[in-house]
Amino acid sequence: MGKEKIRIGILGFSDGDPGVHEELKGIVQEQFDKVANALEQTGEVEVIRGTTLINSPRTAKEEALKMVAAGVHGVIFSYGVFSFPNFTAIAARNLTVPVLLVANLNPDWPGMVAMLAGGGALNHLGIKHFRVAGDVNQPEVLERIMKFCRCARAVTSLNGKTYGLVGGRSLGMYSATVDMQTWQKLFGVDIEHIDQLEIVRLAEEVPEEKVEQAFQWLTDNVGRIEYDGKQLTPEKLKTQIRHYEATKRLIRERNLDFVGVKCHYEMSRNYCTQCLSAAFCNDPYDWDGPKEPVIFSCEADSDGALTMEILRVLTDQPVIFMDVRHYDPEEDVMVFCNCGSQSTYFANKSYDPKENLKDVTLYPALSIYAGGGAHVNLQTAPGKATIARLMRTEGRYRMTIASAEFVQLPKEKEAETTKEWPHVFARLPFDHQYFIQRFDANHCHAVYGDWVEDLVMIAEMLGIDVEILGE
Repeated sequence: MGKEKIRIGILGFSDGDPGVHEELKGIVQEQFDKVANALEQTGEVEVIRGTTLINSPRTAKEEALKMVAAGVHGVIFSYGVFSFPNFTAIAARNLTVPVLLVANLNPDWPGMVAMLAGGGALNHLGIKHFRVAGDVNQPEVLERIMKFCRCARAVTSLNGKTYGLVGGRSLGMYSATVDMQTWQKLFGVDIEHIDQLEIVRLAEEVPEEKVEQAFQWLTDNVGRIEYDGKQLTPEKLKTQIRHYEATKRLIRERNLDFVGVKCHYEMSRNYCTQCLSAAFCNDPYDWDGPKEPVIFSCEADSDGALTMEILRVLTDQPVIFMDVRHYDPEEDVMVFCNCGSQSTYFANKSYDPKENLKDVTLYPALSIYAGGGAHVNLQTAPGKATIARLMRTEGRYRMTIASAEFVQLPKEKEAETTKEWPHVFARLPFDHQYFIQRFDANHCHAVYGDWVEDLVMIAEMLGIDVEILGE
């Protein structure tokens, strides 16, 4: 899968005295180039270099506005010598993206002094920023700068995105519904309301050859398809294929960046469950080949969808949507078991669909979902993971985060809950009762790897609270 490069601007700050600037500009440029070159060498960052070293209020404003015009995700302020703090303030005031102050640790020159003076000015003005001091050629220093870059992209890329809310509140869930004013103010995300009947209408227009192609691909690649002649028949599976193709068309034609679909009960009882759509929208492939995942949130869980979109952009990985179902005391695991679907990527953590789908079973939908179709069963592959969710208390947002270790258990353990549904077995590094007492939603979301510090930084950039479970 190809990654979108992170676009980061770099501005170099110098002394405000013209004579001193001329004497020291070589040192400023050297520090500037070291940071820029190190980032470029990662292969993950497209560096937008400032065209002039900043040594006056005028150049501070002009260089900042060039970064805005370049559409960068974040800007690094580089300090090699002392720079007048008002230059930092003026540049930051003219930016609309996160700012990182970076200084060397060269005792010959007061780059650190400039960073702290500039940072103090920003705090006086209430301008959020971040700081890193050290030699960028040291891996730990470069990683701290890269963390800023990743987080800046995750936050800045939200601005101007459109979330497709297909249907309304599902099953009376308060924690899944949001208001568009808050989202626009906090995250810069617009919400487009769409009726679920649009999926039904567009499904009728899906070409028959496309349906047959997809049906054959599933038949050839899915480990088991458990037709029962009632809830799950070849024709019901083809209906789900049509609904997925209709959802893709909605996303494409309405320029939606991520979506939530209500499903219960209008769709699940009268047409089909939307489980196939939830699986393959969130997957990095479908029957048409490799693709970028498009976040699909079950039950129109909007805060869930936004959390997943942040995780997707941050990590460049598919994201899990899970129900918090059960705690198993014998195995000491939380059992996350979503009502019918999950990205099939998580079966074996592969970008090859054959590797994952061989361990996927399509079961008949439960009888309460009279519309029928398939549930997408798999057990999530083991590995270190980070669980996260945007939460609200009386309207105030926070990012709730927890580390976890996904483990695999015998398949028969899945029958203790609902065998037809996907399962995640997760060991937490703290008492499960703490999770149960603190977690304020029935849905949560996760990616592989340790992303706790990154999510803390993202919350700081967004100006929302942070809650790390177990700390």
